[in-house]
Amino acid sequence: MNKIRKAAIVLLSLASLTACQFSSFVRTGASVEATKEAGSDNAASTDIAIIATATATETATALPSETPTSTPIPPIVFAVIGDYGSGDGFEQAVAQLVTSWNPDLIITTGDNNYPLGGSDTIDANIGQFYHDYIGNYQGEFGSGSPDVNRFFPSMGNHDWYSDNGNPYLDYFDLPGNERYYQFSWQDIDFFVLDSSWSEPDGFLSGSIQVNWLEKQLTQSTAAWQIVYFHHSPYTSGYHLSSTWMRWHFAEWGADMVLSGHSHVYERLNVSGIPYIVNGLGGGTIYDFIDILPESLVRYNQEYGALQVEVSPTHLTGIFMNISGEIIDEFTIDKSH
Repeated sequence: MNKIRKAAIVLLSLASLTACQFSSFVRTGASVEATKEAGSDNAASTDIAIIATATATETATALPSETPTSTPIPPIVFAVIGDYGSGDGFEQAVAQLVTSWNPDLIITTGDNNYPLGGSDTIDANIGQFYHDYIGNYQGEFGSGSPDVNRFFPSMGNHDWYSDNGNPYLDYFDLPGNERYYQFSWQDIDFFVLDSSWSEPDGFLSGSIQVNWLEKQLTQSTAAWQIVYFHHSPYTSGYHLSSTWMRWHFAEWGADMVLSGHSHVYERLNVSGIPYIVNGLGGGTIYDFIDILPESLVRYNQEYGALQVEVSPTHLTGIFMNISGEIIDEFTIDKSH
């Protein structure tokens, strides 16, 4: 039997099948595939099944290949510590908590080096616990962060006490004038301020520093704008509010304001954005004195740190104590 005749017989045989039989015939030779795509939050997934069907009047064709899906960009995770530079076991416990998160970077809300910001204590108070994150590290506890700095502090009043803040300025390799500066990490623009009365560029309306921040914030095109510094503009803690730092942060485009100075954790809502007081990094814990109407969450029972996870549309903050207990959790949603 020649090849042409064989082909004709096969076609006639197929034509004689019922629609149901032909559909079954095609399904038998078709592949059934399932793909699972991990979502960005807690790996939520969706199963997709592909099944081929046909009728007696359709021509069997090869299934098209699936369109490749893009790999989701992992969220940025950063840790916030404040008033931490004690060099003791309390700071060590907080550091162990923070490094267990394996954050992309660490930021601080000041008072990095107790008691007087001296050059003789700075490495023991900072590098001993966080050298793996410090770029161009010159201390004695390790090799530091290779290639890129991942530790971005803000100056506290204790950092100014010795030699006009020079031990702090010499120890770190930071952008700008290093007292206040801006840096970017993927979709986030961070704005670091110096809230101390020792700041030569000032902190009052019309000062060089205030004008700098207003310009930088209003011109930022990043998905997120985060401002942090030491003295809390709003706090119910022992030091009370540092009212000179009540700048127009929300009006200029900030999504969140972080500070320390009061050795407590507190979350407040001011002008529609979260103001976080984060001062439980290792210094002596303070009491709450005068509860502000803007205050939503307050905690001062144990040391801890704030973990922040950021995607292009969501920011989630979790304050956790050194026992691993979640004290507070909040989310900013920009997906709408």
